[in-house]
Amino acid sequence: TDTSAKHLHKVDGFFSDAAIKILMPEEAKKAEATLRKMGMSPVVDKAILSMNRAAEDAAGEITPIFVNAIKGMTLTDGLAILRGGDFAATDYLKKNTTAQLTEKMRPVIEKSLAAVDATKYWKDLTTAYNTVAFGKKPINTDLTAYVTERAMSGIFYSIGQQEALIRKDP
Repeated sequence: TDTSAKHLHKVDGFFSDAAIKILMPEEAKKAEATLRKMGMSPVVDKAILSMNRAAEDAAGEITPIFVNAIKGMTLTDGLAILRGGDFAATDYLKKNTTAQLTEKMRPVIEKSLAAVDATKYWKDLTTAYNTVAFGKKPINTDLTAYVTERAMSGIFYSIGQQEALIRKDP
C-alpha cells in the first residue's frame, strides 16, 4: 500500500499510467468526440489532466487508512489472505477501506477540481448535453463522484499489482 500510495501521489502517478489514467466517462465519449472535432481538444485534454491531478492529490491521503485496516486485521483475516487467491489482500483492503477512502478522498478531489473550475465546466457541459440528448443515457453531472470512483479503482489496481509481485517473489 505504501509503494502504491507514493507512486500514485506524485505528478503523473495516474496520468502517465495507461491502466489507471482517468479518462472521460463512457457516457461522455460522444460529447468528447464532438468537442475534439470542433477544435476543442485542448479543453478536453485539460479536463482529463485535471481529473488525474485531482486523483494524484487525493492519493496522498490514503496511507493512514490502509495502516489502520492492516492493524485491525484478525488472525482469521491474515490466514484467509495467506491462503487466498492472488488478490486476497487487495480484496480485504477494498472491503475494509472503501467507505473511509471515499470519505477522505472526495473532499480533496473536489477541492482540486474546483481550483481549476473543472466541476463548474463539467456541470455546464453535462447539463447542456443532457438537455439536448433526447433518449440517450444522460451524463452524470457529479464529476467529483466520478473521479473519486475512478481514483479508488486505480489505487486498488495498483495495490493488486504490488500484491501480485509480492506473491510471486516474497
